[in-house]
Amino acid sequence: MARRDVRGLGRSGALGLLFAINTLNFYDRGIVGALNEPIRREFGLSDAQMGLLITAFTLVYAVAGIPLGRLADVARRGRLLAAGVAVWSGLTAAAATATGFWSLLAARIGVGVGEAVCAPAAVSLIGDLFPARARARAMAAFMLGLPVGSFLTFALSGALAQRWGWRGAFLVAGLPGLALALLAAFMPEPERGGQDAGRASATTRGSPYLRILRTPTMASIIVSGALVNFVLYALAQFVPALLTRYHGTSVAAAGLLTGLGVGIGGGVGMLAGGVLGDLTARRSPAGRMRLACAAACASAPAMWLALRQQAGAGLPFSLFMASGYVLLYFYYSNVYATIQDAVEPPLRATAMALYFLMMYLLGGSFGPFVVGAVSDRLARAASGPGVPVSEAARAAGLHAALYLAPALALVLGAVLWAGARTVSRDVERLREAAPA
Repeated sequence: MARRDVRGLGRSGALGLLFAINTLNFYDRGIVGALNEPIRREFGLSDAQMGLLITAFTLVYAVAGIPLGRLADVARRGRLLAAGVAVWSGLTAAAATATGFWSLLAARIGVGVGEAVCAPAAVSLIGDLFPARARARAMAAFMLGLPVGSFLTFALSGALAQRWGWRGAFLVAGLPGLALALLAAFMPEPERGGQDAGRASATTRGSPYLRILRTPTMASIIVSGALVNFVLYALAQFVPALLTRYHGTSVAAAGLLTGLGVGIGGGVGMLAGGVLGDLTARRSPAGRMRLACAAACASAPAMWLALRQQAGAGLPFSLFMASGYVLLYFYYSNVYATIQDAVEPPLRATAMALYFLMMYLLGGSFGPFVVGAVSDRLARAASGPGVPVSEAARAAGLHAALYLAPALALVLGAVLWAGARTVSRDVERLREAAPA
């Protein structure tokens, strides 16, 4: 019945729904970064506090993903997605009623719980809808929701905030989730492991978490996830602020420039990475990881050149930063597909949840906070002892703090190269362990 239902909906239809859900996921996730400046000014917050909003969200998101990911390996994934979308959309809208830092923080923590359902359930579904030879492209289509959602939140939220205030932008962000939750509730459930003949019934005895962590490729992928999320979450939070403070753009223009860089640059990188990743995987299972490694290393000089632009050069800064996004976004389609290749089907959602837990605890949760704290410290140092920190000092401090991004991109490349050296062995081990 499951197979007939999936064919009736069509792989493309199922993937399109998952893409729409992921687009909303990243739209609602990135809205605080898009509205950083008006929120900070109204509540009188520091950069560290603004970063903490992202850190708290990310920590809750990561921890909640473990039980929800395990549940996605045994329950109907469409219904889990429906519940998650409803929760995070409702609480995104509720943030419009925030009266200060703590009430806004509480709403964002709730959003983190709802969004923790999305990636484990959706990626597990894609692994059961598409064969290994097409997974990087399918993952690219799904993860295209990241740059598209980020583009929309940066492009629209700033403009909405400029017209109706930042609270109105939160209300608008919460509305589409109601329709998507209803569609997800009726999404068909494909057979687990149906696209991996001979692997679906592989043994899963013992702790699923230890089995995943003992896979050498997964260990490297987890570390790489921490690094890429440190960089991208810090950029999402502070690039619009840098454009406003350092380059003198309006809130709406900063959102549009950031959105175009993430949306177009990230989208190109995601799709190109998926197509090229599937081509390189035909020669070797390690091809996707090698491609992601090369792209990460190439992103470092692009981001460095962006930060070398003089104050007021918002457009050149954005063009170089967009080039960095193109290359960094090769990561998602290739690394996510590699997880599906290296982990047996009954553990895929759990593997994604564990990956998210570690990469967000070690990277995404600290990126905005660390960069914000470094920015504050450098701004105070530039102002001098006993002198109130000026907006000019805040601009200089944030500009200097963002040099962490290109430096960590090079470290990311080294970790991906280490992972590429173990992929072939892990894939072969799965084949040998599968029943005849």
